[in-house]
Amino acid sequence: MEIDPHGPLAGVRVLDASRVLAGPFCGQILGDLGAEVIKVERPANGDETRAWGPPFAGPLSAYYLACNRNKHAITLDLAHPEGRRLLLQLVAKSDILLENFLPASARKLGLLPEHLHAVNPRLIICSISGFGRSGPLAHTPGYDFAIQALSGLMAITGPAEGPPCKVGVAIADIVAGLYAAIGVLACLHARKTSGRGYAIDLALLDCALAAQVNVAQAFLTSGQVAPRQGNAHLQIVPYQLFETVDGHLVLAVGNDGQWRRFCRAASADELLNDRRFTTNPLRVENRAILIPLLEPLLRSRSTAQWQEVLSAADVPHGPVLDYEALFAHPQAVARDLRVTVRDSQGHPVDLVNSPFRIAGATLAEFRPPPGLGADTTAVLRDILGIDNEQLAALKQQGAI
Repeated sequence: MEIDPHGPLAGVRVLDASRVLAGPFCGQILGDLGAEVIKVERPANGDETRAWGPPFAGPLSAYYLACNRNKHAITLDLAHPEGRRLLLQLVAKSDILLENFLPASARKLGLLPEHLHAVNPRLIICSISGFGRSGPLAHTPGYDFAIQALSGLMAITGPAEGPPCKVGVAIADIVAGLYAAIGVLACLHARKTSGRGYAIDLALLDCALAAQVNVAQAFLTSGQVAPRQGNAHLQIVPYQLFETVDGHLVLAVGNDGQWRRFCRAASADELLNDRRFTTNPLRVENRAILIPLLEPLLRSRSTAQWQEVLSAADVPHGPVLDYEALFAHPQAVARDLRVTVRDSQGHPVDLVNSPFRIAGATLAEFRPPPGLGADTTAVLRDILGIDNEQLAALKQQGAI
C-alpha cells in the first residue's frame, strides 16, 4: 500500500474560536487528522479551562491538555475593532471556523454566518451552542451538566432506586464535538462539488438526545418512560454489572447463542433448560426472576476465574478497571493509549492518545497543547504578512 506522507486533512486550515470543551474537542480531532488548527483566545486569560485545575502540568491544566493538542494559539481581543479585523482576515484565508458565541454576541461582533460568508463564501462555519439558533432557549447559555439534565440523559442514568445521575464525563460536550467534526467534514466534502460554504447550527441538547439512541427511541415507539436500569440494560438481559467474590464484572450477553454458552460455561444447566429464559425477549420479560438467580452464581467465583471461563466460552464480559489499571493493561500498552509529548520547555507531558489508526496515511507526531498566545506573532506574520512594527502597535493597542 502506498503511504501518504501527509495527514488526511493536510492543507485544511481551521480557526478554533470556541472555548471550554465541545468546540475545542472538535478542533483537536481535526488537528489529529492533519489540519492546521489555530486556536483563537482572549488576551490575558484565554480559554477558561486553562485554569480548571488542579491537576496541572506546568502552567496547563489537565482539562486544557485534554482537548487542545495539535493547535497553534493566538490571542485576539474581538471586542477591539482591530482584533475583529484580524479575525476576519484570517477567516478569508481559512476553510473552517468553529465558534460557540451566543447569538447576541455574534450579532454584536458582526460574526454571524452572513457576515462571515461575505468575507469568505467558501467558509464552513460550525456554531456550537447549548440550544441552537432557534427556539425559546436559543439565547440561553448551555452547560453540559444542565444539558444532561434537560435531555433525559440523567433520567435514565443512575441506580434504579436512587437519584438521577450524570455521566462521569461531560458527555454532552464530547458528543457535540464529535457531531461537529462529522458535520464540518461532510460540508468540506460537499464544498468540492458546490463550491460554496456552509453554516452548521449544532446544539448540545440536540446532540445529547440523539446520542441516547435506543432508549429515547423506545419511548417514541412505546409511549412509555422506561425506569432507570442502573448498571443493567433496558432491552438486553443479562447485560449488566454483577458482584464476584472479589470485585465486579460486567456480563454482556447480547444474543441467545451467547446465553447458551454462558449457561454451559457456568455449569448452570437449570438456567439453560428453563423455557422462561431461552430468548432475549423472554429474559427481558422475566428479568425480575432471572437476575436474582444469576447474582449468587456470579458471586461464587472471583473476577479472574470468571474472565478465564467466559473468555474460553467466547462470552462477552469485562472487569471494571480504574485508570491506573487501564493504562497498565497489555491492550492499552499495545495500542499506545498513553502518548508522551514535550512541552515548550522540553518537559515530558503524558496525554491520552488519539484513537485514529489509518493505514495508508501518516499522522504526524502530536504538537503539545500551546501556551496562551504562543503563536500569535508567527501566525499573523506568516499568514497575514504583518511585520514586527505592526505587531508591536497591535499589542500596544490591546488588539492582540
